[in-house]
Amino acid sequence: MSEQTELAVVPPKETALQVYQTPNGLDPYLKHIRDQIDTFVPDVKTAKGRKAIGSIAYSIARSKSALDDLGKDLVSELKEIPKKIDAERKRMRDTLTAWQEEVRRPLTEWEQAEAARVTRHEQGVAAIKAEGIELGLLDAEDLLTRIGRVEAVTLGDTWEEFDAEAGQVKDQVLVSLREALTARLKYDVEQAELARLRREADERAEQDRIRLAQEAAVEQERQRVAQEQQAERDAAAKREQDLKDQAAAQEREAENQRLQLKLQAEQAERARIQAESDRVATEQRMEQERQAAARRQDEAAEQARQEERRRADAAAAEIERQAQARAADNMHKGAINRAALEAFIACGMPEACAKQAVTLIAQRKIPNIAISY
Repeated sequence: MSEQTELAVVPPKETALQVYQTPNGLDPYLKHIRDQIDTFVPDVKTAKGRKAIGSIAYSIARSKSALDDLGKDLVSELKEIPKKIDAERKRMRDTLTAWQEEVRRPLTEWEQAEAARVTRHEQGVAAIKAEGIELGLLDAEDLLTRIGRVEAVTLGDTWEEFDAEAGQVKDQVLVSLREALTARLKYDVEQAELARLRREADERAEQDRIRLAQEAAVEQERQRVAQEQQAERDAAAKREQDLKDQAAAQEREAENQRLQLKLQAEQAERARIQAESDRVATEQRMEQERQAAARRQDEAAEQARQEERRRADAAAAEIERQAQARAADNMHKGAINRAALEAFIACGMPEACAKQAVTLIAQRKIPNIAISY
């Protein structure tokens, strides 16, 4: 065997992939090398023999490199195939996504416009509802202003399917506003009446005080004159008796003053008790009416919350139903696709080819062939 002899023949590139992917596919080439090695007789006694041994060892190494490089090239080429497939898949997905968006654009624009329309009506209904909250803080003028705004809301075709709800909310808010206005007006009247009663009670007490003071002054003046007249008549003869009479008169005057003060105090106390009784009765009536108005407002709010909860539950139930329907449809299609895949494999088709065939048919890329779901 010469130093230039190649021990192995590299498989042709056209059949190399089949050779390498077949179990023990390189055995014929390895046997060719082994046969040449077995026929070689090493001789270490001469320089030529030793050189021949090194040459055949080097040829084996070159054969190993050639066969390995060929396999490495095949692997590199095979690695490029998934990249090309992935690039084509991405181009396909991007294209179909753009086509999907193009086809769906009218529906998307309609859905956006529909959502804006519904939001506009819902905001309109919410604006009417807002007129009926925190009424207890408003005076009569503010309540009349709100009533005017709500009454000015025009119902009809412009509200579309929200017309009935807007009408119902408008009626409910007007009822609440008018009840609040009635309660406020009644409260204002009662407060004015209480103020008037207090003023009248104060005026009566002042008049009674002035009258009693005047009567006391007149009485005092009368007694003084009488005493002076009596003193003048009895001055000469009964000075000592006059002194006693004067002391008695002073004592009577003091007693009269005590009686007058007691009378004034009793009258003032009766007036105070009557005013307090009137105030308590008025406050009780106002509290009962406030509680009744609060109950009516709470009942209306609770009814609105229950209605909103029923609508939310119905929407959630519909979303769940659609999700279950989609899941059931996907399971149904998956079961049919798996049955088709198993049938292909059972008929001898490789699993990878069977999967690709089912996928292409399901995607309707194979003319005149379809899977019945």
